[in-house]
Amino acid sequence: MNDLERKINQLVVETAEVLSGRGWMLVTAESCTGGLIGASCTELSGSSAWFFGGVISYDNMAKVKGLSVSEQTLIDEGAVSELTVKQMCLGALHLGGDIAVAVSGVAGPSGGSDDKPVGCVYIGWQRKGSEAYVERCQFEGNRKEIRQRTVIRALEGVMSSAK
Repeated sequence: MNDLERKINQLVVETAEVLSGRGWMLVTAESCTGGLIGASCTELSGSSAWFFGGVISYDNMAKVKGLSVSEQTLIDEGAVSELTVKQMCLGALHLGGDIAVAVSGVAGPSGGSDDKPVGCVYIGWQRKGSEAYVERCQFEGNRKEIRQRTVIRALEGVMSSAK
């Protein structure tokens, strides 16, 4: 187990404590992480008490059909954008849960551009009844490390949003 994996495991335990203490359920909308947030959460026994589930919306049409992301947003802004992630959060909350986290980014090693290089990830959080908050992150490392760093920041933000 590497340091990033240890950090993820630690954050899952902390996230479980925070959400369970509030009686809240987490719902996820994942693109570049491909379900790694949900998989990390469900590694912890008893996660059904605080983890609702999620959507892996890797393809743009999965974002449209599974999370009600606007096709026009994807055309105008792209999949890796603040507005797309805001819409992913809202779509996830419509499925259920009390707090959503959504991620979309470029994990690499290819696919980056000048304005959205490899490691560029938008992460959003939204509590039911509130507006989404989205952060643009620039992570370093290989594909696996970028995805793991995304999970870490996503869980840190869930805890901050839940407090």
